[in-house]
Amino acid sequence: MSIAYLGRESLRQLKNMRSMIFTLAVPLVMLLAFGGTFGGAGQVDAATRLPWIVVTTIQVAAYGGMMAALSQAFQIVTERSIGWNRQLRITPLSGTGYLVSKLVAALALALFSILVIVAVSIALYHPDLPMGSWVLAGLGIWCGVIPFALLGILVGQLAKPEFAQPLFMAVFMGMAVLGGLWVPLQLFPAWVADVAKAVPSYWLNRVGQLGALQSGDAITPAIVLAAWTLALGGLIVWRYRRDAARG
Repeated sequence: MSIAYLGRESLRQLKNMRSMIFTLAVPLVMLLAFGGTFGGAGQVDAATRLPWIVVTTIQVAAYGGMMAALSQAFQIVTERSIGWNRQLRITPLSGTGYLVSKLVAALALALFSILVIVAVSIALYHPDLPMGSWVLAGLGIWCGVIPFALLGILVGQLAKPEFAQPLFMAVFMGMAVLGGLWVPLQLFPAWVADVAKAVPSYWLNRVGQLGALQSGDAITPAIVLAAWTLALGGLIVWRYRRDAARG
């Protein structure tokens, strides 16, 4: 039953047009707005040695993937408010199956968002980057959104319906700013960049850049993102068991 529910949940997320529009509209508008500014073929970012349009596309793809992964919070809050999760506990579906289904659904939605954003950028701006680099950059971003999918699940487990949206926006906007997904961190004071290195969104952006470059230190981003994944996974399991014990 866990496998069947996993597939059904993932398909349901991809068919949710409201969710799809929410997770694609803003990133695509950002891509069109910033791509028109940094779309020149000769413009190169001195820090990453990548064309500016590639840097912009990676930032927007990371933004869209993060938004898609975190948006799972709203679905979980709704299910908790109507008692759906309690109903599932009396079925053969295990707690692990339920949580994994939410993770897979979030990753499926994030992958769709990343692919669309990269495809639109390639079609409109024809960035000077080999296809292999695009594949590595997209794969890196997709793997990097795992802790955000878990964070979305945790927010969904903790938030009450009336506080879900404010909490989501606070977490999402904070991560986006500190990750340099809206404004380059070079424009902020040095201490902001130092703080940013402690949050996963900074490394989500960085792992996409490393994939595009096909070089550089990928160990540090992997360690930080893995640490966040383990910590959030532990909190999710603890919270789920606590809710189950309450009935």
